[in-house]
Amino acid sequence: MGKPLAITRIENTAEDLRSIASKSRDGAQVRRLLALASVLDGQSRMEAAAQAGMDRQTLRDWVHRFNKAGPDGLLDAWASGPTPRLSPGQKAELAAIVEAGPDRQIDGVVRWRRIDLQRVIRERFGVAYHERYVGTLLQRLGFSHVSARARHPGQNAEIIEAFKKTSHAR
Repeated sequence: MGKPLAITRIENTAEDLRSIASKSRDGAQVRRLLALASVLDGQSRMEAAAQAGMDRQTLRDWVHRFNKAGPDGLLDAWASGPTPRLSPGQKAELAAIVEAGPDRQIDGVVRWRRIDLQRVIRERFGVAYHERYVGTLLQRLGFSHVSARARHPGQNAEIIEAFKKTSHAR
């Protein structure tokens, strides 16, 4: 038989835990609180774990979290994910760069491609992204993958208008 669980938070009785469980909106926390209340009532670890639908070892782990952080320690602690490598200010600056378009003299291109923006991000912000993620980043900034047709830098608008075919109305 396993070693008895040692719930060291003596300020909470079994009735206190049941009261907290009745007010909680998190189902997983309720199950864990009720399992701990059963243990405090003198039930074995095996029986309390079976009632709550968990393993003895899992119940033991929750007891340790309860001892450390109280009832709030029985809530699921989801990780928020990795921290973004570009700050919101840098993302806004990147959006302005994309919106303004490239300068042919400085950037050496007539329209932005992901690989060109990858280079700009690395040079300007010191962050290395994969080319595919640059597309994801642009989408999150509100840009679509459709791009305007590139214009030749020596293009003359007057010559284009003169070249267009004009049909007379019948």
